[in-house]
Amino acid sequence: MLAEIIDGKQVSAEVRARVASEVSEFVGGGGRVPVLATVIVGEDPASEVYVANKHRACEEAGMKSVHHGLPGDTSQEDLLALVSNLGADDGIDGILVQLPVPDHINPDEVVAAIDPAKDVDGLSPVSAGLLAGGNPGMIPCTPAGVIELIDHTGTDLTGADAVIVGRSKLVGRPLISLLLDRNATVTACHSRTRDLAGVCRRADVLIAAVGVPRLIGPEFVKPGAVVIDVGINRTGNGLVGDVDFEPVSKVAGAITPVPGGVGPMTIAMLMSNTLRAARSRA
Repeated sequence: MLAEIIDGKQVSAEVRARVASEVSEFVGGGGRVPVLATVIVGEDPASEVYVANKHRACEEAGMKSVHHGLPGDTSQEDLLALVSNLGADDGIDGILVQLPVPDHINPDEVVAAIDPAKDVDGLSPVSAGLLAGGNPGMIPCTPAGVIELIDHTGTDLTGADAVIVGRSKLVGRPLISLLLDRNATVTACHSRTRDLAGVCRRADVLIAAVGVPRLIGPEFVKPGAVVIDVGINRTGNGLVGDVDFEPVSKVAGAITPVPGGVGPMTIAMLMSNTLRAARSRA
């Protein structure tokens, strides 16, 4: 029996429609239209596409966006000054500096300079600390989207065995906190995990976020498990995930495809975070 395919496009559309409705209600109640500020340094085509999609999503949700495109030779000091100015601007609710930045700029210092109240990417040290401590704050968009997809399957995370393959600051570590907050029993795996397949086979929910094409085969998957594939890897055969989709789909109970799974959720959760920031600031 084939697994249920978790349609990230459908779920993201539902989230974006919900955000649009809540924006309308917020503005109708006297709130100011939320505004997202984006920043790109250099001319990376992929970044420009990503940011254009984010601006389009803002418009569809009834929010506004402003963009700052900086030349590739912009100094770190000038970028930090812009981030500081955006943080002090009462007309801006969310700030997103598109990564990667040029090599001469330290991305950690830039992210750390973002006002935590406007950190809609949820990546600043303050946001990370609040999340790790189980306190309210901005949640990184991709991990938030993963939780939304799991909820869409109707899976009860209370007491469930959740295994994350990958421990990055962007996905793996935030997911540990989010799953613990939902009362799951969480195991984080990485390159030094012994018997990786055996550990993964215990999982009721298995999340692959390690960046290795098709690492997770059917021997890694407990029959009926929910499998969330965060990986996006470019190969000679196109985009593939960290999960070997076809054979795993014959074992899992539910699975996300690549593309069309977790990817669409990131912008949807960014819209949700921008509205959340506007509400908090109001």
